Amino acid sequence: MKALQVLAVTSEMFPLVKTGGLADVVGALPEALLREGVRVRTLIPGYPTVLAAVPATKVMRIGGSLFGGQAQLLSGRVGTANLLVLDAPHLFARSGGPYADHRGRAWPDNAIRFAALSKVAADIAMGALPGFAPDLVHAHDWQAGLTFAYLRFSSGARRPGTVMTIHNLAFQGQFPAETFAHLGLPHEAFAIDGIEYHGGISYLKAGLHYADRVTTVSPSYAAEIRTAEAGMGLDGVIRARGADVSGILNGIDTEAWNPETDPFLAATFDAARIDPRAADKVDLQVRFGLDQDARSPLFGVVSRLTWQKGLDLLLEALPTLLGAGAQLVLLGSGDAELEGAFRAVASAYPERIGCMIGYDEEMSHRVQAGSDALLAPSRFEPCGLTQLCALRYGAVPVVARVGGLSDSVIDANPAALGAGVATGIQFGPVTTEMLRVAIERTVALYNQPSVWRRIQANGMAADVSWRDPARRYAALFRDLLSK
Repeated sequence: MKALQVLAVTSEMFPLVKTGGLADVVGALPEALLREGVRVRTLIPGYPTVLAAVPATKVMRIGGSLFGGQAQLLSGRVGTANLLVLDAPHLFARSGGPYADHRGRAWPDNAIRFAALSKVAADIAMGALPGFAPDLVHAHDWQAGLTFAYLRFSSGARRPGTVMTIHNLAFQGQFPAETFAHLGLPHEAFAIDGIEYHGGISYLKAGLHYADRVTTVSPSYAAEIRTAEAGMGLDGVIRARGADVSGILNGIDTEAWNPETDPFLAATFDAARIDPRAADKVDLQVRFGLDQDARSPLFGVVSRLTWQKGLDLLLEALPTLLGAGAQLVLLGSGDAELEGAFRAVASAYPERIGCMIGYDEEMSHRVQAGSDALLAPSRFEPCGLTQLCALRYGAVPVVARVGGLSDSVIDANPAALGAGVATGIQFGPVTTEMLRVAIERTVALYNQPSVWRRIQANGMAADVSWRDPARRYAALFRDLLSK
């Protein structure tokens, strides 16, 4: 079978630059696809961290000027990742994050920055890079969505297949109408059946409209975003695409997330030898200043602190958690109000609640390994990765019944417990009261050691790798190209 050549287009990629799950997916999927006969070359902006990490060589000059400044395309490898780096200092050579400065203020030229990424992606897709003619372009999230508008209005002869993946529909790349004049697209692109959106423009809508196929990161989320409740204003566009829209559940890098070999843990373990995990719980309690009580169920949270993630509901449910004799550790950052609220409750109950504001990769591993249960009370969740890591590490996931959370966790209801297949606890609707019930159910199961151990073992036996998702992506790519 002939290997497929795919150009992936993304604004972030682990371990080079990361703000969320998008980076993890884009970082892990290419290696899994290689086993399916799909070779991926990934185009990413030349942020300072990327340029510092990639030993690159210049392969081409891009037309002298790109949106008002000089740019060049670099190629290089990081591990097994085959990269193309858009080195455009006027767009990407700045301190701060990929989308915002150190104070969290969005870069005012984000529309141009990611139009440039998309324009270069389209040029490469049309054959601008000697020796590389991709069969298919796979664009990720709004930052790459304009790629398909540029391809649609390109005058080139070749036309690769195109796939748009939505990692979170809430982020749509919306900009005012006057931005359109700077994009170099024909006037006909500014239309309802184009990139126009409520008088402005949306880069994500461009991807949804012009791509041959649209995927998102779980089957349930693919169904939810067809509705007005979860469609974020784009449900009509998504419904219009019909069977072209599908969901493929994410995986995780099971080498990076492996409790048998994880260098960050106080003690390594596996499903057949889980007792050493108790040392990781003690280690976590010590690091967060909690009472070292083996009998107290320890809940963990690794999350952005936002309304989407439902952590305001957790604050309201804390009396139930504390009343059940449980503890909580939280690692995350986000809304200042939520950060302050969690700092306050940690200060009020220092032996029961621990809080670390920020993100630390090492600590995220320790939370997964040391928590008895992992909380994910999201109001909506395209896929979620923390619950997949929790399954791998024996932290029983307690999740809202939405999106990829519902697709990846089997609720410990009487039927699932009787059949011996339960892997966690689901709750719905996503309200404070139902979260309280889920916490109470979790503590009751924790107090039945043999039942709890079976739930842990089931979760650790689940295949959360990229093997099956990669097969599904490869099948989708080949089906598209065959037509």
